[in-house]
Amino acid sequence: MIRSGISHQSERDDMNTPNPSKIPGLAARTAALRLLDAVCNRGETLDQAMAPATAKLGNPSDKALAHNIAANVLRWMTALDAMIDSATKKRLPDDAKARMALRIALVQVLVLETPQHAAIATALPLVHGGPRRLVHGVFSTVMRGIESGKLALPEYPEIPGETLDRWTNNWGEEVANAAGQAWGHSPPLDLSFKTDEGDEMEGEKLAPKHLRLKPGQSVTELPGFAEGAFWVQDLAASLPARLLGEGDGKSVLDLCAAPGGKTMQLAAAGWKVTSVDNSEKRMERFKDNMERTGLDAAEVIADLMKWTPSTPADAILLDAPCSATGIFRRHPDVLHCIGSRQIAERAEVQKALLDRAASWVKPGGTLVYAVCSLEPEEGEEQIEEFLEAHTDFAIDPVKQDALPAGINPTENGCVRTLPGMLSAHGYLDGFFIAKLRRQG
Repeated sequence: MIRSGISHQSERDDMNTPNPSKIPGLAARTAALRLLDAVCNRGETLDQAMAPATAKLGNPSDKALAHNIAANVLRWMTALDAMIDSATKKRLPDDAKARMALRIALVQVLVLETPQHAAIATALPLVHGGPRRLVHGVFSTVMRGIESGKLALPEYPEIPGETLDRWTNNWGEEVANAAGQAWGHSPPLDLSFKTDEGDEMEGEKLAPKHLRLKPGQSVTELPGFAEGAFWVQDLAASLPARLLGEGDGKSVLDLCAAPGGKTMQLAAAGWKVTSVDNSEKRMERFKDNMERTGLDAAEVIADLMKWTPSTPADAILLDAPCSATGIFRRHPDVLHCIGSRQIAERAEVQKALLDRAASWVKPGGTLVYAVCSLEPEEGEEQIEEFLEAHTDFAIDPVKQDALPAGINPTENGCVRTLPGMLSAHGYLDGFFIAKLRRQG
């Protein structure tokens, strides 16, 4: 066993530390360390931390590598920590830089298939001025354990403890286990099309205007991208707009619209769309998407708690801000940032937005509420409370033929997608969707 708890090595270690600028690949690993620090110690998401953490990286491939390392550390952290702890007599603190450097080194060897010498050579400088000998010793001990067959990664990554307990309680052990299995697979590339096309690409058609491709493909190099024929959108994320059907020129408000996937669906289906979002930065991407696809929508940058439409709409799609735990396959950081407090805070925001948007729907009109969350507080319970407070609304039950094969409406006519669904086809993001009708 390697004895831990050493905060510093001798000054001789510092003097022997290689110049970071001369170590190939170190800059990307340093950026990965910054990303992980932002997520684990400051509660930021990878998306929020990406720009500042990778600002010094000029090469896009280095930025992609930094993100890939960080994302896989977050995905496999429980198993990586178990290996590290097996090689230390005194447990390293969770926030110790030595532990994070070891996670980065180990995930490269075990998941990204980086040679051992390259992984450790770029990990040791991350603890410059700290316990470099300890890191090297623990890494070597773990490698010997792997080579002897005593240590190995599990078949799929383990969902972090609090989330695993919560999902097991809410959805059952089978769904919680399926979440881990889904987490261990690279998500496929789902495309939504303006029209029912895409035959020139090899993929699986799981719904109209949809194509599922294998992961790892360059979106911008696919045929039809430059012409605006499609956009990237998980199949589950496409369901809320699908439930509104053809627009035939009727008006719809797409609330919290950026980056625009649902707006593009609605515009392509013939709706007169007004898209509202409070983020100027996200709306820049929204505008890029609309220009590339040639689709049209009125764009509004505003706080929904202060903005009011000039007239009620035939339909509203509220894709509300949420915990985003349903998209954990693509964003493993959310399971390290989100707990019961954050879920409760987002549920309050959703309630306020629902209450405000209710009066913007014409009598006889439709309100579709959606969240990419696996938390009932943000989905099922949110709608129960809304219907109790708004007696002029009722659930408009979703019919089976409105959904792709393998996805079924709930007993009360809503939609809940869960880990394990479409497992034979690459899995599915977690969503809750309710289609509501205003009486009139």
